[in-house]
Amino acid sequence: MPIGTGLAFAHKYNGNKNVSLTYFGDGSANQGQVYEAMNMAALWKLPAVYIIENNRYGMGTSVERASATTELYRHGEAFGIPGERVDGMDVLAVRAAGEKAVEHARSGEGPYILEMQTYRYRGHSMSDPAKYRSKEEVDKFRNERDPIDHARKILLDDKLTDEVALKAVDAEIRKIVNDAAEFAQHSPEPDPSELWTDVLVEA
Repeated sequence: MPIGTGLAFAHKYNGNKNVSLTYFGDGSANQGQVYEAMNMAALWKLPAVYIIENNRYGMGTSVERASATTELYRHGEAFGIPGERVDGMDVLAVRAAGEKAVEHARSGEGPYILEMQTYRYRGHSMSDPAKYRSKEEVDKFRNERDPIDHARKILLDDKLTDEVALKAVDAEIRKIVNDAAEFAQHSPEPDPSELWTDVLVEA
């Protein structure tokens, strides 16, 4: 949040029309730095869009057990920051909300909050077995609300593409991901001098 807000300040200071998009999860939505950044962004009407990825579990704690209000898009109300809750599993809904939020911020009206209601199928990290929720809950979201399956259905139902084309896209993406993983796993470690690249400028 502080970094994203700083970037928004830079955009306003430089007088360009850029907008800073800052992503964070429901688990960090209640941290103090979030509200400090919101206050500054609202005070200076910075071109910032704050996107809360609410996947219902911050690390291993449900949002209902960690937040006094589960309507996270309202967290900016004290500063006059408008916000809305969006179905983060719907590609078209996300696009429409994103365009609206960016236009608001770019127009000089200040920051905007989007709470994207989404879901993660796996644990928070490799050390998280995700035993704080049932297999039935995960399966329900995967089978009924998966955003890729939903987008695929729209494309096929509206006859915007066909199965053959979608399979070709899927194969292309899998190859890109596999090639990237292969490159990362077999590349040498960077030289220690790279620690300073793009970090320190001696004037």
